[in-house]
Amino acid sequence: MGSSFQKTVSIFLACFLCFTQISPISCEKKVSLTLYYETLCPGCSNFIVNYLPKIFKNGLIDVVDLKLVPWGNTKIQANNTFKCQHGPAECFLDTLEACAIDAWPDLNEHFPFIYCVESLVYHKNYTQWETCFEKLNLKAKLVTDCVGSGRGKELELRYAAETNALQPPHKYVPWVVVDGQPLYDDYRNFISYICKAYKGTTPIPGCSSSVNAIKLGRNISPFCLKEAAISKLSTISSTFTSSVNHVKLAASA
Repeated sequence: MGSSFQKTVSIFLACFLCFTQISPISCEKKVSLTLYYETLCPGCSNFIVNYLPKIFKNGLIDVVDLKLVPWGNTKIQANNTFKCQHGPAECFLDTLEACAIDAWPDLNEHFPFIYCVESLVYHKNYTQWETCFEKLNLKAKLVTDCVGSGRGKELELRYAAETNALQPPHKYVPWVVVDGQPLYDDYRNFISYICKAYKGTTPIPGCSSSVNAIKLGRNISPFCLKEAAISKLSTISSTFTSSVNHVKLAASA
């Protein structure tokens, strides 16, 4: 009886706060936005640096539940070690960002750090990642201890399981998902999808603009394909080259 009464009181208080002390927008169901990425993929750093911050500037973050998953196209090998698409440095930075998320669960705390690191990646200066602690006045020990212990690997294995369980499976990164639906190659228009998915009644400034996706940054490859896709493209390319050479030989005979 007591437990049931307490539950009822808790629900009542939550509803009361929604209608009195808290802004109505914070009581409406948020749109989930998940970014599956790897730290050294140019398309990923470009998205994090030049696109994702817009939701913090236009007010959309109030209705978005943003989750970052730093794993991407990494493979788990037989000896339970990781093979990252862009080498050991990427494995390290993936783990570093996973530990930052773990150390500072609040998005307002871990996103600035990840943005800082990815800005260095974008400008091809990622070896200076330690400067992000100083710039943001953050305690490095919380993260570096995590990276140096088994905790970092444990976090990455969790992200691996989440990424590998995606349905449909991801084909490349960045892989952006809004309310469970992947955006495929239209991921840079993610704000339009958030606005369509939002069911709240409070007007959102970020959804009133007719142009939600501003293409910024250098002219770089927008994707980092999975190995399977890369192998398939290589096979197609080899077949095409072989056919061209065959035609050339026939023509010269």
